[in-house]
Amino acid sequence: MSTGMKVGAVIITMGNRPDELRALLDSVAKQDGAPVQVVVVGNGSPVPEVPEGVRTVELPENLGIPGGRNVGIEAFGPGGRDVDILLFLDDDGLLARPDTAELCREAFTADPRLGIISFRIADPETGLTQRRHVPRLRASDPMRSSRVTTFLGGANAVRTKVFAEVGGLPDEFFYAHEETDLAWRALDADWMIDYRADMVLYHPATAPSRHAVYHRMVARNRVWLARRNLPALLVPLYLGVWMVLTLVRRPSRPALRAWFAGFREGLTTPCGPRRPMKWRTVWRLTRLGRPPVI
Repeated sequence: MSTGMKVGAVIITMGNRPDELRALLDSVAKQDGAPVQVVVVGNGSPVPEVPEGVRTVELPENLGIPGGRNVGIEAFGPGGRDVDILLFLDDDGLLARPDTAELCREAFTADPRLGIISFRIADPETGLTQRRHVPRLRASDPMRSSRVTTFLGGANAVRTKVFAEVGGLPDEFFYAHEETDLAWRALDADWMIDYRADMVLYHPATAPSRHAVYHRMVARNRVWLARRNLPALLVPLYLGVWMVLTLVRRPSRPALRAWFAGFREGLTTPCGPRRPMKWRTVWRLTRLGRPPVI
């Protein structure tokens, strides 16, 4: 039964996957309950032909993933206030079930402090979920739903009150870790985040390193994430742990050079406003299984 909460969806596209985009829009249109309002943002590219009723925004340049999504949020009014829930979906994804929007309405209605839901991403052919797509350290069982400390950027639902309270995604990140930045700010404001195994987005299994800028952005934004959000005592510990983990994984020499270049960039360039989280948030993250040192 519908709860009456209004649902919108933000989809970012580079215009190079028109068939996949149409399939995704069809899966959104088939959702149970009240129709989901949709905005497709062309991030520096024209938007392919879309069905009637789907709004489009074409940006003259690529603003990056968080910048494009922020434009999509504002298309629903300041902070997305014209709807209660916003879905963020990758343009080459596909909602696996027609009840996903209704499940979101029910979950947010049942728990007033639930701010974000991370969907399960599954390969459309095998049905398997990659370990990296389970947003917790204990990721061996992707079918187990739980409270978590971050979420997946292209497969999630956010209560728009979260944006009103803590702001949007960090534009300057461009790509990588922007979800964790928002998640930490939301948790610091006493919102909760759930990983729901029953809310599924089909998405082809890929490696994030396919993006040319991956290693540099991951390192730079990891430093920015710490500088913006962690208490001063935890910043060097967090960055030290991640440097050790990176070396243990033994990336290729070109990847390692790009990583260290990004790390230096993160230390020497502006990262946006610094709002260190409260120590009680550090404890909450720890109790949820992911202390902010890893």
